[in-house]
Amino acid sequence: MRLTRDEVALDSGAHGICVPLIYTPEEARTLVKSAKFPPRGNRGFGSPFPMEKFSGESTQEYLLQANDALVTIVQIETKEALESVDEIAKVDGIDVLLVGPFDLGNNIGYPILDGIMHDELHAAIAKINKAANDNGKRTGIYCTSGAQSKEYADKGFNMVRLSIEPLG
Repeated sequence: MRLTRDEVALDSGAHGICVPLIYTPEEARTLVKSAKFPPRGNRGFGSPFPMEKFSGESTQEYLLQANDALVTIVQIETKEALESVDEIAKVDGIDVLLVGPFDLGNNIGYPILDGIMHDELHAAIAKINKAANDNGKRTGIYCTSGAQSKEYADKGFNMVRLSIEPLG
C-alpha cells in the first residue's frame, strides 16, 4: 500500500487522511508508515512550499510537528477489519476508527434494508467503539438522521457525519 493521492494531499497541506476499506492490522501499520515521515515512517518529502503557504510554518517547524499533528482515520467496514478491530485499534499512529455502516453491514452479511440495522450490525458497531475506547482512539460513524446521530453521539462516538437525501 502506497499513499499516492494521499501523499499529494498531505504534501499540499492536508492535516489528515481517511482511508476506506482497511482489511488487516498490517494494512493499518503500512498506512501509518506511508503517512509519517522518518523515523516513524517512510513518507517521502515533497515540495516544502505548500506548508509554508498554508500554515506559515517553516519547513523545519512543519517537519518537527507533522507526524504528531496528522490525523489518520481508517474506515472499519469489512468483515476482516471487524474480526481484527482490536489489533487495528492498537496500531500506533491510527487516530480514528470510522464506521461505514452500509459497507460494514453488507460485508458481514447484514445489509441495511429499508433503513433498518440488524442486531448483529449494531453489535459490530459497538465492538468497534469499544476497541477504539479501550485503545485510546476516537470513533466516527456515518448516520442518516438527526436521531441516529444523537444516538451515536450519546454512545460516545466522537465524530458523527449526517448524510441525508436532499429534499425535492
